[in-house]
Amino acid sequence: MSQSYLDAVVHSSRPAMPLPGRAEQALPFTVRVVSGRSALMKAVQIRQAAYGRHLPEFAQTLGTPEALDLRPGVAVLLAESKLDGAPLGTMRIQTNRFQPLALEQSIALPHSLASRPLAEAARLGVTEQRVGRMVKTVLFKAFFQYCQQAGIEWMVIAGRAPIDRQYERLLFNDIYPDAGYIPLRHAGNLPHRVMSFEVGSAERRWAAAGHPLYDFIFRTVHPDIMLDAACNASGRLVLPASDNYVNSMRLDKLAA
Repeated sequence: MSQSYLDAVVHSSRPAMPLPGRAEQALPFTVRVVSGRSALMKAVQIRQAAYGRHLPEFAQTLGTPEALDLRPGVAVLLAESKLDGAPLGTMRIQTNRFQPLALEQSIALPHSLASRPLAEAARLGVTEQRVGRMVKTVLFKAFFQYCQQAGIEWMVIAGRAPIDRQYERLLFNDIYPDAGYIPLRHAGNLPHRVMSFEVGSAERRWAAAGHPLYDFIFRTVHPDIMLDAACNASGRLVLPASDNYVNSMRLDKLAA
């Protein structure tokens, strides 16, 4: 099946049962929170491939799951093709419910922010196919919806140039406007801008700005974004204890 067909599915789908004031749009892929070994390895595969295109040396360290992938308060999102189940994109979300955010290894957040419910998105990677741009947008929407459902007040990201400009367009703001780019330990000590986005005021701010993605985020229902996950009470990803892969992992030796 051609890529043009997949793109057509995105742009031509029509709502079957639209909600009042909203449209429903089908996607050629699903987005879920990983809940088992095979899905986690798909996320690792697309993560490493994406980083390998721009940061090949750092990508070599991403061939296995990281310790943070399996810690409480962490969700790894995976976008998979409906056609063949191929991984198309991934993102890791870490909340500060159980431990400080990974970027706090390198930067002290202001108390006004650090004392609030936060979620950091990291390890974003998408396919080289044309559908990759749509996958990235849907992953952002999934991140936003995850934060809404989890009671998160602020989304936090770290973006290297030129990716940081994408977050500017999404109305993220620098946490420290005069700090510039800060080397981050969990990102191979590469310089990043650390930025934040208030969840509760997002719809009002995007409407006031006439943001081009406003309808996509707030007025379109995407049933293919499915955020339910097989997690235990602590929010940690549950993998079968009998899985030899899990038993052999030395999580304390993996990079955070």
